[in-house]
Amino acid sequence: MALTLLSFWPAFSQNVPPAGQLTLQEAIKFALSNNENIKKAALDEQSAEYKIKETKGSGLPQVSGTGQLNTFPALATQLLPGELAGQPGTLIPVQFGTKYNVSGGLELQQLLFSKSFFVGLEAANTTRELYALRKQLSEEQIIYNVGSAYLQMLQTKEQFNTIDANTKRLEQLEKILTLQYKNDVATKVQVNRVTVSKTNLENQRQTLTAAYDQQKNALKFFMGLPMNQDIQLADSANVLDEAVPVQDDANAILADRIDFKLLTTQKSLYKLNVKNIQSRYYPSLSGFGNFSTNAQRNEFNFFDNSQPWFKAVTLGIRLNIPIFDGFQRRNQMRQAQIEVDKVDQDIQLLTRNTQMELLNANTQMKTSLSSIRAQERNVELAQEVYRNTNELYKEGLSPLTELLDTEVSLREAQTNLNNERLKYQLAQLTYLQAKGNLRTLIK
Repeated sequence: MALTLLSFWPAFSQNVPPAGQLTLQEAIKFALSNNENIKKAALDEQSAEYKIKETKGSGLPQVSGTGQLNTFPALATQLLPGELAGQPGTLIPVQFGTKYNVSGGLELQQLLFSKSFFVGLEAANTTRELYALRKQLSEEQIIYNVGSAYLQMLQTKEQFNTIDANTKRLEQLEKILTLQYKNDVATKVQVNRVTVSKTNLENQRQTLTAAYDQQKNALKFFMGLPMNQDIQLADSANVLDEAVPVQDDANAILADRIDFKLLTTQKSLYKLNVKNIQSRYYPSLSGFGNFSTNAQRNEFNFFDNSQPWFKAVTLGIRLNIPIFDGFQRRNQMRQAQIEVDKVDQDIQLLTRNTQMELLNANTQMKTSLSSIRAQERNVELAQEVYRNTNELYKEGLSPLTELLDTEVSLREAQTNLNNERLKYQLAQLTYLQAKGNLRTLIK
């Protein structure tokens, strides 16, 4: 019975039952909701939304308040000509101000025109698209990683079946030889040879068990499961059935790939950066207003309503015209343009890499499919040879060494077949990735 994805929610609150089985589709869906890299990409996407709001906020009215209290234990003294007080020829010391001054006010600023602001809005919206694509790219990478780990586990399970079947045959042969040895029909050397072969298989099984545990841990890691969470696989070894493709048009496929869309969006963002730097050559216009009130006292009695407070209001428009900045903006534009040119190189590299991936996946699928057919015939032949040799051995017409050799040949043929099946499945997975069709695994 396949284990439904709901068994995992919320966030590992329920353990997978020991008898539960997990399909590839369920494993991928669970990973898309719980993998840490995807969660981080979602947080980046959320951060981009706040960045857009921040950029829009710079075009809204900006209001700030100020308040200040000054106290002057000793007022500054200035000397004035005595003529002002009818005392010519003398200097009269005078103190200006009061011991306590309090002021408070509000300042309002409103952007009226800035070309850089409108370019920034466009860039902020492009950033939203960029982070959305990054999240999709992270999801595709997780789909591939989960799929690869899952397929390797399936093939390892098949390898266990091969080893167990061979071990069972050797155990039966060992019992027969042990009985014959007791009856002086077989030699101790013959019994030991079978025991050695069986021990070798047991060692191979232990090695395979360690590999299987490591593969399981990798799958749990990509899924976002804790390491102590046990899982069992439900699918058969041939979980993918992608047909061997004809020659693909890489350019047509490229347009639908997330990484190509990501680079294209990145290029647009860098172009907007060039445009934003260029827009700083344009004048900007803003309006402002100030309202303030202050009071001056020789005594700290600012709450005395009978004492005056003095108001001041200022309204105005501020024009800023860039004239010369020491060629800073020009060099900034050249640096930004280089980033655009670098993305062009990345796009060319991705184009060639896509062509290579498609060709390699196509070749590997064809080669593996041909090898699978050859290995299937080889396994059938090895099984027939083993059966015939076993019959001849029972009749005393074939030595034990020949029987053991045919058993080893059969095991190698089965292992080779299993390995080719894994190569074929992984080649199909790589082909889906190259075409940008990994999401078909969860549909």
